[in-house]
Amino acid sequence: MNLTSPSQVKSWCIENEFHPNKVLGQNFLIDRNQLEAIVDAGLVGDDVLEVGPGLGVMTEEMLRRGARVTAVEKDPVLASRLKESLGNPENLTVVSADALKYEVDKSYTSMVSNLPYQAGTRILLEYVKKRTFPIMTVLVQTEVADRLAAREGSKTRGLAGVWAQLDYDVKVLRKVSASCFWPRPEIGSSVVQLVRHDRNVGLSAEERELFYSLAKKAFEHRRKQLGSVFKDLIQSTARAEELSNEDWLQLVKGLLK
Repeated sequence: MNLTSPSQVKSWCIENEFHPNKVLGQNFLIDRNQLEAIVDAGLVGDDVLEVGPGLGVMTEEMLRRGARVTAVEKDPVLASRLKESLGNPENLTVVSADALKYEVDKSYTSMVSNLPYQAGTRILLEYVKKRTFPIMTVLVQTEVADRLAAREGSKTRGLAGVWAQLDYDVKVLRKVSASCFWPRPEIGSSVVQLVRHDRNVGLSAEERELFYSLAKKAFEHRRKQLGSVFKDLIQSTARAEELSNEDWLQLVKGLLK
């Protein structure tokens, strides 16, 4: 089956009485140009993790290029068919599991995924906080991608971007139209790339935990000035989205003196 052919993908689903699950965010990429661009940008090294492989369009392309792929699929129907449908390649491992519960080690050289819409941000932030991958290239909703890459002062600046940028340089690589997926989602997606940096590797566990908790509380009250949110702890008239990650780290270090 040509996994970038909308008609063939639809026919397979009908023949196998498979209905894409909206709750699981099952929107399959069916555009070859976008597929090749994503894999071109994201395939780094030999050992790749893919979350939410679906029917295997991205999996197949990475295998074709010689990568060893571990594919984590929550849907048991898709997980059970994936390896056989791709010809039982030796360099493919399929794990039938929820990515939020699956323990990922740090042996992978990259992650390349079309993340499920509903859980994509949560999955990504779990990996970000654990600094699991040197590089992650993922398809997410455009609004999610914009928040991840937003700098201080931006209206789209939020908790996800602050957390992600602690250990990763984040860049939106390209937009992907909703017409490139089947079923067609209501909104477009973007490819975002996160490249791990070493600027904050010296932070202690205590400093990291305070960083995460301070930012979380501040963005829960994002319309308030920090001085109002933290009372006597922090004297500032700034609001959460106005602070850079360097500003957050200065606050953390000041509170731990």
